[in-house]
Amino acid sequence: MSKIIRTEPNPILSKVVEYHGFLFTQGFVARDLSADITAQTKDVLAQIDEALELHGTDNTRLLQAQIWLKDIKDRDAMNAVWSAWLPKDGAPARACVQATMAHPDVLVEIMLTCTK
Repeated sequence: MSKIIRTEPNPILSKVVEYHGFLFTQGFVARDLSADITAQTKDVLAQIDEALELHGTDNTRLLQAQIWLKDIKDRDAMNAVWSAWLPKDGAPARACVQATMAHPDVLVEIMLTCTK
């Protein structure tokens, strides 16, 4: 039976679940919820970089992304940060939708699937 690695599990979720070389992340949100969409997106991507590095991979191995925005009007600003973060020709399959967030100050949440 293959091993499942759970990073920082708690009663409701794990930060990352690794199985057969695939990584499934939690939905990452910014640590500073008073920041604007640009700063929140940069923080979320920095947290993702840290989580992927911990598992021996990086954003060149992205397969899929799910992105939730509090206001879809923030999509262009979020995409500017997102596009600068992605490696050349390395964009994953992606969905980006407007959603009611779990906290009113969360402007963006990003969840990824990638491989090692």
